[in-house]
Amino acid sequence: MKPNTMSSVMTALFAAVICAGGFIAIPLGPVPLVLQNAFAILSGMLLGPLQGAGAVGIFLILGALGLPVFSGGRGGMAVLTGPTAGYLAGYFIGALVAGFAVSRAYGKNQNPDLRKALPVVLSAALMGFAAVYVPGVLVLKKALGLTLGEALAKGLIPFIAGDLVKTALIVPIALKIRPAVQRYLTPHD
Repeated sequence: MKPNTMSSVMTALFAAVICAGGFIAIPLGPVPLVLQNAFAILSGMLLGPLQGAGAVGIFLILGALGLPVFSGGRGGMAVLTGPTAGYLAGYFIGALVAGFAVSRAYGKNQNPDLRKALPVVLSAALMGFAAVYVPGVLVLKKALGLTLGEALAKGLIPFIAGDLVKTALIVPIALKIRPAVQRYLTPHD
């Protein structure tokens, strides 16, 4: 396959993976625990910042059109304007942030020394999760009329342990799979 075709296929594939991540949702108050944030960040780390964010963009467009791709099988503009809207926007930002951090670390070398790559990929994942929570908590605060402390208590603190587990899962995946994914996405002479 040509690199452009493969890029489109990989972007669509990751959009589908992000969509699938919403079907496992554990309600923890106004914000559910889902795998979508981890898949959004992983898409940036594997595909690069623009394609990873593109995968999230496709996911958001599908949800805006009413397809049941958001947590708990919800869809529509009401979700994109509700209390969890900031988290959804954060998925896009998180994919960009994590993707840029990993791409910068790898540079042209798609098989870097694991000892050097691990801290960078780990920090990229953590920065990606942080990028999800900044707009998420701020929109939650405004939408529900909470204080910042209340918004943090409802929209961040209950998710820290789960996101650390997700980080522990996606970092080795990114380290192992990114070189192969990038070989398919990079034009060959």
